[in-house]
Amino acid sequence: MAAQAVLSRDAEEFLSYLAVERGRAPASISAYRRDLAAYERFLADRGVTLLKADVGLVEAYVALLSETMRPTSTARALAAVRGLHRFCVDERGATLDPTEGVSTPRIPQAIPKALSESEVELLLSAVVGEDPRALRDRAILETLYATGMRISELAGLRLGDLDTRQGLAVAYGKGLKERLVPIGRQALSALEAWLGSEGRNAMAPARWARRVDAEAVFISTRGRRMSRQAVWQVVRTAAVKVKLEDRVTPHVLRHSCATHLLEHGADIRVVQELLGHATITTTQVYTKVSPELLRRVYEQAHPRALVTRAAGAAPGAPPRR
Repeated sequence: MAAQAVLSRDAEEFLSYLAVERGRAPASISAYRRDLAAYERFLADRGVTLLKADVGLVEAYVALLSETMRPTSTARALAAVRGLHRFCVDERGATLDPTEGVSTPRIPQAIPKALSESEVELLLSAVVGEDPRALRDRAILETLYATGMRISELAGLRLGDLDTRQGLAVAYGKGLKERLVPIGRQALSALEAWLGSEGRNAMAPARWARRVDAEAVFISTRGRRMSRQAVWQVVRTAAVKVKLEDRVTPHVLRHSCATHLLEHGADIRVVQELLGHATITTTQVYTKVSPELLRRVYEQAHPRALVTRAAGAAPGAPPRR
């Protein structure tokens, strides 16, 4: 097991604050630790302590990162540095935040690559059979598409988070933020089959090794809570079966859920709530996936979008006014 990077006391206190008071996930804390360790090495190489760093040094660090890292990675590293310096001002008595005047690298906005509805149907049909593993994998695929959950959120589901009678689930997103998500009829049917005597009960061990496993909705054949990687492998295996592996990513069913909801007329703020986005700006990315949606909404809403054409007029002829 690799040794943890040695950080300054201020940085360690900042990480503790993120974990305890902000509820950041262990994976996020590990990523922040790596970013802050690199930053503090940069400062140490220049003989500067954390509280003596200035704007010029931070800008030089960002420039150095930009030479070897993608804009998204540079922006993430700067976010860690910015958070640390703000913490030092608020909690450690620092008088200066050297990141205030530093611009975040511009990140090209990628358009999510959603599957078409027919491709989703193909993916969902990839799991065949009625054995416990097939019932589990079918429930995983159906639930991911029906709810728009992140794979990590689905892997973390507990039996107590499900209300199959009302068709609802509690998802815990980034920062352990809780939200309620509905489960569609087909996904609910798949979940009930998995949770029945022929599914999860048949796969469960005679004696649970850990309480966290006994509470998990989705378990492995060894009776352990499935990891995020294991859930992703279920999606990947189904994609390979129907030759969609080049279209499928860990987020593809989440993207597809959001896109298809918007295409069928869902309010963007409802989709924002469903996906657990902190801001509507994130959700608005999905509107770029479907020009047809934008055109349809425009034509339905704008009073001069559709004007009756003269009888017999050619398609390119100007409309009658």
